Amino acid sequence: MNNERLPRPTKIDADMWVDEAIWGHRLYDEQTPWLCFMEFLNVLQSELESGRAFVESEPNRLAYSPKSRLYLRNILFNNPQLTLISSKYRYDDKEAWLQWYEVMGKGQAGIVNADFKYLEKRFSNFVDFASVIQFLRETTIEGENNKRWSSQFIFPYGPDCLYEDLNVKVNGFTNDRRFFGRTGELLYLMLMRSSKGVQILANLQKSVLNPSNKFNRLVAALEPKDVVSSSPLRTGVYLPYPKLADYELLADDWLSLLESNIPNYDAIPHLVNITGLHLIMYSLNRAKTVLGDTNKLTFILEIVSPKKTIIRELSSDSFIEHNNMSRRAVEAYIRQVVETESWNQVTDIHEAITLLKNEYAWPKDNKESEVESANSPDDLINMFVYAAINRHKQHVDKFHGVWGKEIGLSSRRGARRLRYAPQDMLLKSLVLCVVPKRMEFQDFLDKLYEKYGFIIGDKQALELTEAGRADLEAFSDNARRLEQRLASMGLLRRLSDACAYVENPFGIQEEELP
Repeated sequence: MNNERLPRPTKIDADMWVDEAIWGHRLYDEQTPWLCFMEFLNVLQSELESGRAFVESEPNRLAYSPKSRLYLRNILFNNPQLTLISSKYRYDDKEAWLQWYEVMGKGQAGIVNADFKYLEKRFSNFVDFASVIQFLRETTIEGENNKRWSSQFIFPYGPDCLYEDLNVKVNGFTNDRRFFGRTGELLYLMLMRSSKGVQILANLQKSVLNPSNKFNRLVAALEPKDVVSSSPLRTGVYLPYPKLADYELLADDWLSLLESNIPNYDAIPHLVNITGLHLIMYSLNRAKTVLGDTNKLTFILEIVSPKKTIIRELSSDSFIEHNNMSRRAVEAYIRQVVETESWNQVTDIHEAITLLKNEYAWPKDNKESEVESANSPDDLINMFVYAAINRHKQHVDKFHGVWGKEIGLSSRRGARRLRYAPQDMLLKSLVLCVVPKRMEFQDFLDKLYEKYGFIIGDKQALELTEAGRADLEAFSDNARRLEQRLASMGLLRRLSDACAYVENPFGIQEEELP
């Protein structure tokens, strides 16, 4: 698939158009893969209600209206005296409700003329109400965090569990995108631009977008039915590429999980993991394209050993190379203008500034005086590269490292340097995506290399071993450690010394082993 870029927006609020041109708006390190998934569901549910789910009539014109659900959120997360009141007035139901109404009336935020009395009609008693709240609180996404109450999210049992990240004040709220950093919007566009959007939507409507399941109905009971809770339209998302192989691979893995026999809700953590992996691959592949690197993206994975091995060093080198790639791409993307005929015709600083404004929306008019002191057009380019890399370091530069750790792809365990060392949960996600029902172990290693560029065994490491960077035995040992890990997880069965099968317990095929 080609790498042509779609036209950039006519109005650009950013300081420059560099990161956005390469990766889109935006890959955000402070937004975890879980919150990316939650933001994606908000976009999809809003578009579904508008009758245009996974339909893009015009590129990069996404405009959606997520829910705020301030009643639900105040009840769940801005309700510190609930347990105390429930315990103190356990045998006086009427007084419990009265005390709670008084406390919530004073403590709630963001709702004008709040009235919580509808709840008393929906629950048989206050103790049952408090028990439901406690249950839902225990399903909080990334529960062990110190995020503000308006940035806490419950597990997505259904559409009534979905709402956007907000900064809530006493009499209102603002959308500051602190934890919903727009990466979920990019995920939505990626899946929409794949060829599998219709199938993905159909599967999600059976699970997290199904309003009729009992858990979703329980959550719906906490919201008043006559309160409009939609937020203003969210616009401005930009994904540069209309079609990419990255989108198809991502969608294929989503369908592998959604169409397997794994229970609906149990599939979600694996969707989160595999989405994180694909967005890391997307970020690196876009950087490679800018750098003119046509080699296959590969990751050297160490299956953790009790002692230091050459694989650990190679894996760390692989991680560091990837971690530096986005910065190199930013510089290369800017410096490519120097090779153009337009740049060769530039005669002074002012002409150079005009050209950079046209190409990169830099510098802004109010910043132009700060760069006019450049001694030459080449000096100006150096100033621009410096400014772009400093901006890049704020978020996109950290994306690979932060998300790799979040999904269990990278680790410092037993070492000082980060390297690729997959954890059990990610390994299980990979098995669920790659293995239909069962697969011979060596074929499994080949498939991981083919789909994700993972170098684990000696066959996948031939280029490294032939170059003298490691010997075959080191990678054979690495593969054996993976085999042992999978067996301990119940995902591999050895039938003989020469025959081991990786097994997907939720696979869709039913043939028996010979």
